[in-house]
Amino acid sequence: MRKLKNSELGRLNVEEFKKAVKIPLIVILDNIRSLNNIGSVFRTSDAFMIEKIYLCGITAKPPHKEIHKTALGATESVDWEYTEDTLELVKELQNNNVKVVSIEQAENSIMLQDFVIQKGNKYAVIFGNEVKGVQQEVVTISDHCIEIPQFGTKHSLNISVSCGVVLWDIFKKIKY
Repeated sequence: MRKLKNSELGRLNVEEFKKAVKIPLIVILDNIRSLNNIGSVFRTSDAFMIEKIYLCGITAKPPHKEIHKTALGATESVDWEYTEDTLELVKELQNNNVKVVSIEQAENSIMLQDFVIQKGNKYAVIFGNEVKGVQQEVVTISDHCIEIPQFGTKHSLNISVSCGVVLWDIFKKIKY
């Protein structure tokens, strides 16, 4: 085996990415504190052709040096928008027939591997604050709540890791 050079990967440029058909999935960042986490979510969203990212509440917005450090230019390719109020955004998306899914440990949550994607629906997944998680009011009105199974001693994953796990799983379910 030989590692591939970047020139051999066949990646889209930013203009091609903007024009490409995206998967029907939106990412919502609810009060994320870490600029590195925000940048990582941009980069992961680029990798899986996510339609859009909403940055809510205290979540920082590009351009920012610390976001750029982990996004590596994905803030230019992935469509994004800032909105102050996550709850209002969720209501607006639901009014536009988007199925909203909080990624959280909650009563009656669905384990990620058991979550079934309904073909033809658009989904929005919400990742919450590093300490407090997704706001309770947002969890309450979400259409679904997905939990990532964990088997060790810790009770949570870093938000950028959670994002990678969830986006890959949903991408597979939508695409294949």
